[in-house]
Amino acid sequence: MSLPPSEPPIGGELQPRTPVELPPRAPEELPLDRRTQPWIQRFPATFGLIAFTMLVFLAQYFSLQLLRWDPVLEYGVKIREAIAAGEVWRLVTPIFIHVGMWHFFVNMYSLYILGPAVESFFGSARMLAFYMISGVGGVAMSMLLSAHASAGASGAIFGLLGALVAFFFRHRKVFGRGGMVRFRHLLLIALLNLFLGLMPGIDNWGHLGGFISGALVTYYLGPDLEPQFLDTERPRLVDHRSWRDTRRWIILVAVVIVALAMMASYSTLGR
Repeated sequence: MSLPPSEPPIGGELQPRTPVELPPRAPEELPLDRRTQPWIQRFPATFGLIAFTMLVFLAQYFSLQLLRWDPVLEYGVKIREAIAAGEVWRLVTPIFIHVGMWHFFVNMYSLYILGPAVESFFGSARMLAFYMISGVGGVAMSMLLSAHASAGASGAIFGLLGALVAFFFRHRKVFGRGGMVRFRHLLLIALLNLFLGLMPGIDNWGHLGGFISGALVTYYLGPDLEPQFLDTERPRLVDHRSWRDTRRWIILVAVVIVALAMMASYSTLGR
């Protein structure tokens, strides 16, 4: 997955107080001292997730080399019967488990591309929360509609893609034509990747569940930006729905998703 080339938003639908119409400053337009920092410091949630997932992958690799057995994979992948038996952690652990180097590399590269784009607008805490919610949502839909075991960060990464699609759609008036261009490009990328997910061996239900979860939680609990004209040059974007205002609701959503997933596992086994 990759984002379309970055292009400055065109605030054609705003009525600024300045003679020349200018696009609002996006949250990623940081002060100079922040912009010169390394990406790891600017986007700690993204690189923290990459580092943790890499540690899990290394644990899998060395377990196979030393023990000829992968306990992380065996006790962490999505297995419907195991979740119904009470192994609730399997709703979360599949997000960090990968099967093979290529699987790991593709997902981490996608996270490297999409993570900073989401984190710059959403903030680190909210980006991390939405990543986890999307991942669990993907596991839940996969469990409901697929009996096969599965693992991987793809559902959570599709959630980041869904978050960006919902974000630019919701703020189409704020970012004007440039925002709509990004929205259409991101939606096309999502549709193409979902189409590619129809190939055998790919858990496309997990992808779709992650995308829907990320889009919905962003639309209703994500940033609500409004341009404010604080100087005579360019407006700034002010978030009227900050992480502090929504974190309780986000935690509640996560708990509800886990509860619904457990109910779904019982219902599917009872058929």
